[in-house]
Amino acid sequence: MQRRSATLDDVAHEAGVSQQTVSRVLNRPDVVSARTREKVIRAMQALHYVPNRSAQLLAGKAAPSIGLITASLTLHAPSQIASAVKSHAGAHQLEVSIAMPERSDYASLQTRLDEFRAQHIRGAIISLPLESSIAARLVKENPDIACLFLDVSPETEVSCVRFDHRDGCGACVRHLWELGHREFGLLAGPESSVSARMRLGSWRETLHRLGVSQAVTVFGDWSAASGWQKTFELLHLQPRLSAIVVANDQMALGVLSALAQLNRTGNSAVSVTGYDDTADSLYFQPPLTTVAQNFDLLGKRAVELLIQQMAAPQVPIRELLPTRLIVRQSTCPREGEYPRDPLIAQLKALVDKL
Repeated sequence: MQRRSATLDDVAHEAGVSQQTVSRVLNRPDVVSARTREKVIRAMQALHYVPNRSAQLLAGKAAPSIGLITASLTLHAPSQIASAVKSHAGAHQLEVSIAMPERSDYASLQTRLDEFRAQHIRGAIISLPLESSIAARLVKENPDIACLFLDVSPETEVSCVRFDHRDGCGACVRHLWELGHREFGLLAGPESSVSARMRLGSWRETLHRLGVSQAVTVFGDWSAASGWQKTFELLHLQPRLSAIVVANDQMALGVLSALAQLNRTGNSAVSVTGYDDTADSLYFQPPLTTVAQNFDLLGKRAVELLIQQMAAPQVPIRELLPTRLIVRQSTCPREGEYPRDPLIAQLKALVDKL
């Protein structure tokens, strides 16, 4: 059986020090006391620890690399952002080291930054929705790594470049209102997600300004499968819905599939909006009305601003990027009431089959 390679955490545990201390011994030994250095080196030798570095790093040079901490690249938006970051980093002769933690808590993210530090990476783009407290703590605890965030709340005092959620979400709701819709369903992302909460808050704020006091809200997990499932839940809670506002395009795909299964067409059609304008949304059936976020621009500005921040880390950087409503065939004018009883019968029959 092949022996597991020792990790930075194993060395820290063996030496009785923090991961940051092990990283400093690897990268800046002059700032660590001789006694601590000796303990860490003994632990490395005992565990046969080999730092994950290229030949260039072993020669003592800093790698021409930046880090990217992102959600799973199986999701459309994160994959497009990662592709843009890699493309524009390449234009600056920079490699990109990508980390995809299973969780976005402080400990998981700190571990990834420690791994970047061990590779002499001195700048990281963090493309995950984060609570303000976590983002601020990461910056405070890692002064030697420039951190640029792509998805934090507006009040967070960290360097960030992000899209204007309020503008895009407001445009969706106003578009549906102008088409005559008054009965809204809101399909938000996970309640634990900062970006999902910001989008939901912006929808509700716009609806309130338009005089809509009630809208049915459910929460999905960003996937098409949850969009399909939550559509039935929404229509069970409010059978007279004429419009569903969805927090991302993948869940919207599931919503459209469920509505097609329910044969909600013609006078009984439900308008649907998404968010992200992923490459596939144009080919949904019907093509999806959605909010375009220019992910290529986001990747470009993220790389440029991170380089700027690495050169002048004391200067905080904050930039807001615009969004744009793309109107397609998934939204249409409100034409009439859908009979309540037949819809309930349809829902009941489908639930019985599940």
